[in-house]
Amino acid sequence: MSRVIALTGATGFIGSALVKRLGADGFVVRALYRQSRASLPIQGPNIHWVPGQLDDPGSLERLVEGSETIIHCAGAVRGSERRHFERVNTEGVARMVRAAMQTHPSPRFLLLSSLAAREPQLSYYAASKRKAEELLRADGHQLNWVALRPPAVYGPGDREITPLFKLMGKGVAPQASPRQARISMLYIDDLVAAIVTLLAQDDWHRFIFELHDGHPGGYRWDDVAHAVAGVTDRTVHTFRLPRAAIRSAAVVNMLAARVFGYAPMLSPGKVREIEHPDWTCDNATITTQIGWQPTTGLTDGIRKTFVFLGVIPDKRNRPTRGTRHADI
Repeated sequence: MSRVIALTGATGFIGSALVKRLGADGFVVRALYRQSRASLPIQGPNIHWVPGQLDDPGSLERLVEGSETIIHCAGAVRGSERRHFERVNTEGVARMVRAAMQTHPSPRFLLLSSLAAREPQLSYYAASKRKAEELLRADGHQLNWVALRPPAVYGPGDREITPLFKLMGKGVAPQASPRQARISMLYIDDLVAAIVTLLAQDDWHRFIFELHDGHPGGYRWDDVAHAVAGVTDRTVHTFRLPRAAIRSAAVVNMLAARVFGYAPMLSPGKVREIEHPDWTCDNATITTQIGWQPTTGLTDGIRKTFVFLGVIPDKRNRPTRGTRHADI
């Protein structure tokens, strides 16, 4: 079979990192993009951009034809209505599965899902991700497929978590989650390495893998603040945001989004995700089955991100200062 990879979501945070790594590793990357984009972020001899979108069957056929593997990264993380998330996250998967099933020989299918799919009752986003997994399991029965449920992924190019790291780097760490809540995290290069390791496997066994950075039990927000303090060599003050204020802000944001027509990140569903006490996961299954292991811990990942952003120089072994806490 060829080493052609059909990729959606290639202009996003994770997709862009994949394009760079796969192209460098000698894969031929055929990447879907919207023609409305003013420019394409990555160029290379092994990278071929296919104009189109998920609701255009013709462009999906051109994307997947002759491919060895489909990697479906495209997804919506912002929105105010259930329909918006389902149209992109669920129906988009349905169309990609249909395109794969119509291709001979059928390519393997890798779905980038989310750890949020484990708790579909919390938000429209989480529910749409779970429905996508269920659809792949039901409709992709003739495909060799794998789904990945990464936790919070961060690193250069991330627009969701990195701004919080930068705020912490200035000495302030607001916390919206419960004090004892725990989250697993994953540096972008380790997620990409897991996908590359999967591509080297001969057989896929229709399995959903959770994966994280190797730190058992994840992190409390204080742990994250402490890691930033160590990287930036400054004290980081953590403080609790009032729950009522966060919920009220989410409601106001939803109303404003509907009036002004933008896709909000902060919504009542997102608040329920934030307030969920356990976003930890386990690497045991994926490590046993494919041999992948993460190599970048939280402190090292934050350091690499800050070096990339120019926040700190590229130095190691900086002294660690403590964190202070306050509730408001």
